[in-house]
Amino acid sequence: MDLLLNDILYLSKEEINNSKIEFNMQAGSGGQPFLDRWLKHSERDKANGTCKDCSYWGWYGKQRNFYPGQWVFSFARMPEDEWLLISAAQIIDTPANDWADVQVLDRFIPLFGRLIIKCKKGNTFSRYVFNLSKYLDQAIVREVLPCVYSGEKFEGYDRVHLPYHRLSDIFNGRILPTYYEALKKITGVYCLTDTHTGKLYIGSATGEEGVAQRWGNYLDSKHGGNKKLIALYEQKGAEYFEKYFTYTLLEYFGLSYDTVKIIEREQYWKRCFDTIKNGYNDN
Repeated sequence: MDLLLNDILYLSKEEINNSKIEFNMQAGSGGQPFLDRWLKHSERDKANGTCKDCSYWGWYGKQRNFYPGQWVFSFARMPEDEWLLISAAQIIDTPANDWADVQVLDRFIPLFGRLIIKCKKGNTFSRYVFNLSKYLDQAIVREVLPCVYSGEKFEGYDRVHLPYHRLSDIFNGRILPTYYEALKKITGVYCLTDTHTGKLYIGSATGEEGVAQRWGNYLDSKHGGNKKLIALYEQKGAEYFEKYFTYTLLEYFGLSYDTVKIIEREQYWKRCFDTIKNGYNDN
């Protein structure tokens, strides 16, 4: 059974009757998509629903879009009839030919940048503001993201190359929510690069939770239990790894792939890059 928008918003009949929904697509004919505009704002403004030039334009020609006291739920268009909730607020005033003055509705802040609905706007030409009741039973909740939408997505296992801080943000759920899950689904051979010295470490991930499990070990300890990396950690400290190390997937396999063959590929890459003599591998 589909989860509908009001199953998440929990609006009363009185609140519904007092509410508008705003489908923000682009700034004028051929203009910048509002989602792109929203993405350029600070993380603080996105999380708090205060990206002023993305929501609540007060007028449609000479006609008001809103009146003081009304609630407005503001969505930005994503691909394939999907919409991201970017703000919800009460209208305070609608100055002529300007963005409305609003008061953000705090109870909905946890959903800003995270709630995605599926809804067909329909053939409404350039209209983008409607009574919420018109769409409330049509809008299906597709997802509530674990973190504020970043515009980025997992691009494939052949493009996994991450500096330490991005790897940490992914594992802590701050960005790219699909990335961590993708890394749990594969085993593989990987390369750690010390961008300060150019030295490499080649390793393999064969645990039950794949590459995610192994790279999580590096986030926790920095050195992952590797002899030369332990020595580097004792000499330079955690900040060195956080500043200079990157994590790259060289080859990937299914979770059930033969561990012996993965180790063989690990040894192959060690020979290719001569990492026992000139890198951080010790065997």
